[in-house]
Amino acid sequence: MRLLVINPNISESVTALIEAEARRSASPGTGITMQTAAFGVAYIETRFESLIGAYATAQLAAEHHAGHDAVIVAAFGDPGLAGLREALPVPVLGLTESALATACLLGHRFSIVAISQRIQAWYREVVEANGLIERLASIRALDKPLAIGNVQGEHEEALLALCERAVKEDGAEVIVLAGAPLAGLARALRGRLPVPVVDGVSSAVRHAETLCALQPGKATTGSFAPPPVKPNRGLPDAIARLLDRQARP
Repeated sequence: MRLLVINPNISESVTALIEAEARRSASPGTGITMQTAAFGVAYIETRFESLIGAYATAQLAAEHHAGHDAVIVAAFGDPGLAGLREALPVPVLGLTESALATACLLGHRFSIVAISQRIQAWYREVVEANGLIERLASIRALDKPLAIGNVQGEHEEALLALCERAVKEDGAEVIVLAGAPLAGLARALRGRLPVPVVDGVSSAVRHAETLCALQPGKATTGSFAPPPVKPNRGLPDAIARLLDRQARP
């Protein structure tokens, strides 16, 4: 089994965090291929930045999905997830959807702990789009400047305090650590909180392995069927080929 894991941000330090957690979480024999966005921003906080990250991810997915059994969009907020699920011939997973699925197996109400205040409105919209807004206890976030590659090292205690407040004040039964810069932090916080802690990268890797093992097939009708073939112009070659059904592996 081979998983293509794409960081929609340009931060190589964050890619290293994602890769480390993905390899720790993967089953023996599961191969991990990492890719980092060639253009975009250091980390996504807004809807517009998500739009940029989605296109960067689409290019990498179109170029590199062949030979892989699933693709993971490794940014919380899952930029471009639904569109990639239409276009690619293999399962596509995102950190948010995967983490929320895990959280729902562990408790009824969950809180999201994030790395910036600006990100909260967009995250709430993503939870609502997943049909889980009634189960969201709260979103809590850091309010300090970030060195994006070392958020955990600089802010672990502050993040722990946010988790504790979510449990005590918001009634969270599960904590979801949001964002690729927090990949692997759940391991450090286990045993320090009275509720389960969920990581998006490890959830996505394990759910991807499950989907590959189940072999549910690819939609050929309905809203997640491949996009219809039509004239296009100015697209990168890999995306143009992906849009041509006859060129798909």
